Amino acid sequence: MSKTMLLFSGQGSQYVGMGKELYESSEGARAIAKTACEVLGRDICPIMFGGAAEELALTVNSQPAIMLCSLMALECAKEKGLKFDGVAGHSLGEYAALTASGMVSVQDGFRLIKARAEAMQKAAETSSGAMYAIIGPTPQEIEAACEKTEGYVVPVNYNSPVQTVIAGESAAAEAASKLISETSTAKRVKVVKLNVASAFHSEIMRPAADEFLEAAKTVTFAAPKCEFYSNVLGEKLSDFSQMPQMLAKHIVSPVKFTSELAQMQQAGYTDYIELGPGKVLTGLVKKTLDGVRAVNVENVETLAKAFE
Repeated sequence: MSKTMLLFSGQGSQYVGMGKELYESSEGARAIAKTACEVLGRDICPIMFGGAAEELALTVNSQPAIMLCSLMALECAKEKGLKFDGVAGHSLGEYAALTASGMVSVQDGFRLIKARAEAMQKAAETSSGAMYAIIGPTPQEIEAACEKTEGYVVPVNYNSPVQTVIAGESAAAEAASKLISETSTAKRVKVVKLNVASAFHSEIMRPAADEFLEAAKTVTFAAPKCEFYSNVLGEKLSDFSQMPQMLAKHIVSPVKFTSELAQMQQAGYTDYIELGPGKVLTGLVKKTLDGVRAVNVENVETLAKAFE
């Protein structure tokens, strides 16, 4: 019996215009947007639908905007009859997954992402950090290079067997990237500096994690209504008693997405639906798992294709 996993997009997937068609096509999607804007205390929709790309890319805007796009896509998919067995997200996508699972209400989901985005924006403005995507070498090679590099730099996103993101102090991250390029045994090595404000999912974000924890403690968490997979653990989460602490740890911990996918496949998941802007996670699923179906839903066209 096949099982369906919902995946939710992470930061960097945003683009101007995302979610506009979904908003216009669904009363339910518009209701979610109304709730989001009420919680945020401002109207995020103009920034999403027609603002400047630079403004949308700001952490304080991109995180709630991506989550809103993801939850509008989920609402539209439910209207098409979507049923699912599990949820997971990549980095900030985990907050849309929390909401989709029923662990938090839509209001509390946006309360959490508002607090997270504001804390991370503040931490980024007072720190100097960088992130690089390394494509080609194995995670083990990348880990070894980071350990050999002077300064603070660590792997932070295990995206696929041949794609790992590193983060840390700007000079150290650059040096590690160079070392990997020069010493890797991979046939082809590609290094891409990411357009992000700082070194997310590293200890450089510790001030953000500490600030966010206090806000997360004010939110009520229920048991999820479906299986929930954790970036921090790289597997299904079964203990929900310390969710504020888990989410604060998430800000400074690696995203173990490759491990999550392996565990999902082992658990019998054969259908993967990415909800939100872009199709980064859809691509990672196709590169990592064999014999599965992976589609993305980000607008009316992709929604229709997913339910053909």
